[in-house]
Amino acid sequence: MKDLLAGKEAGAENGLADVEANAGMRESQIHDDNDLEKCDSRESKSDSNTGSETTDSSARREPLDAPGQPVSRTVSRALSRTISEIRDGIESRRDLEDGELTEEEENTAAATEPDTSDPNLVTWKGPDDPENPKNWPFPKKWGVVFIVSMFTFVSPVSSSMVAPSLSAIGAEFGITEGFQQNIVLSVFVLAYAIGPLVWGPLAEIYGRVSVLQYSNLGFLAFTLGCGFSRTKGQIIAFRFLSGLGGSASLAIGGGVLSDLFVAEQRGRAISIYSLAPLLGPAVGPIAGAFITENTTWRWAFWATSIADAVIQGAGLFFLRETYAPLLLNRKRQRLIAETGNSALRTPYDDAKTDSRSLVTILSTAMTRPFRLLATQIIVQCIALYMMYIYGLMYLLLASFPSLFTSPPPAGYGMSIGIGGLNYISLGLGFFVGAQTSAPLQDRIYAALKRRYGVGKPEYRVPMIIPGSIFVPFGLFIYGWTAEFKTHWIGPNIGAFVFAVGAIICFQSLQAFVVDSYQRYAASAVGAATVLRSLAGFGFPLFAPSMYNRLGYGWGNSLMAFLGIAIGWPSPILLWK
Repeated sequence: MKDLLAGKEAGAENGLADVEANAGMRESQIHDDNDLEKCDSRESKSDSNTGSETTDSSARREPLDAPGQPVSRTVSRALSRTISEIRDGIESRRDLEDGELTEEEENTAAATEPDTSDPNLVTWKGPDDPENPKNWPFPKKWGVVFIVSMFTFVSPVSSSMVAPSLSAIGAEFGITEGFQQNIVLSVFVLAYAIGPLVWGPLAEIYGRVSVLQYSNLGFLAFTLGCGFSRTKGQIIAFRFLSGLGGSASLAIGGGVLSDLFVAEQRGRAISIYSLAPLLGPAVGPIAGAFITENTTWRWAFWATSIADAVIQGAGLFFLRETYAPLLLNRKRQRLIAETGNSALRTPYDDAKTDSRSLVTILSTAMTRPFRLLATQIIVQCIALYMMYIYGLMYLLLASFPSLFTSPPPAGYGMSIGIGGLNYISLGLGFFVGAQTSAPLQDRIYAALKRRYGVGKPEYRVPMIIPGSIFVPFGLFIYGWTAEFKTHWIGPNIGAFVFAVGAIICFQSLQAFVVDSYQRYAASAVGAATVLRSLAGFGFPLFAPSMYNRLGYGWGNSLMAFLGIAIGWPSPILLWK
């Protein structure tokens, strides 16, 4: 452990003087862009294949004190608090009592504390440095979370607002088949599978804010173009391109939360952020239905463009850069200009990185999500489950118009506007699930951390259990009440229960990814987004055929049985 860590607690704990006198200096090892090799190396020493640290102290720890110099309990408590601040609150009490630190704890400490032996190292001034985004005031943090969540909300709103307008768009452009009409809806989500693979890595090179703002400008322009489309090809192309721009917030938001919050505080922030991409598709059709009924389907796109322009303007004032490597690099450049010392470096710099060309750096970053998806079993399992949940959400979105607006006996015979109100059940379920899951996630995490002495991503898993039960249960209710055309409240109850389970699972899985791959959270989330977005594109396409053949009862039952097969073993596998 470094001298400065001992010195910072000397005034509060007298025993730290002994640590400062006897602590060995150790050169820090900083993560470079070849992250997967280090990630795999850590996983090979892990007991759970999740990227979290092993508890076997004999495998890769070195003693903090010189031989014959035991650490007192007073010093252990002081060091525990210090490491907790440095490592997102993830400390090992057993290791601290033994006077030992893991290699990753020392590396993280090196990235957050100045190295007094290296005057050219530019880092945070200490664990309380106000320039560190994790130490920002809570109003400033939540202002950033709110703006990012709004970006993440308006894009899915645009993806689903067109759902009640598909028949009107088909009539104007000569799209007669339901399959082709659903392409107009789901091609937007297809872009979600491609965009995060680009935006996530770029955010880890150029920062969160610039990538988010510029990509959102593209979303704004092409959404506006959808409203002015004159042919079938134009609206499909513009929908795809607007989806590319709108997908940036889905990839970058998780990284922003990792930048801002320690693990014990991250659950509530993730609950708000992850609510947006699920609440948006539920709110969009409600507005789209009344817009289509009272004006024209084109205003569905124009209204979204106006809302997005307002959010874009708010982002210019309230959105601040949160990516630590970029912030420290800016600090380095400022100090070089002030002092003329070109030898200054940050903990994230090394000779290998500096010698590489921009093309090499970009290619490494761009391939990182693919390598994560190909090599990390955690990303693969989570992506599979997210794929199922997200696909089902768009399956229900696509089935609502035909169920509630078709004349009896095929449907409930509601008008387009009144039929759109049924989407409230999905939105209400997402809201209730998010507000229930948010506090429970953080409480369970803190309780398990107190019990086992070290924070791990697996502590997000317990909340997946009730969520994985609600999802198939809600599908059974929705399917069979729709099949027998019970009172309209029946399918809405089923949709509500499904939405509660979906948001709980979604939030827990996303928090697991962010906790497991903190610096590269954007790439990890982008990798998990690929399969989920492909499902959001494909599920609505086969929905008409499935319901025509199997009906609402057995069609949704099939999806529920699939959810049992995928969802119920998932908590066990992720925990183990």
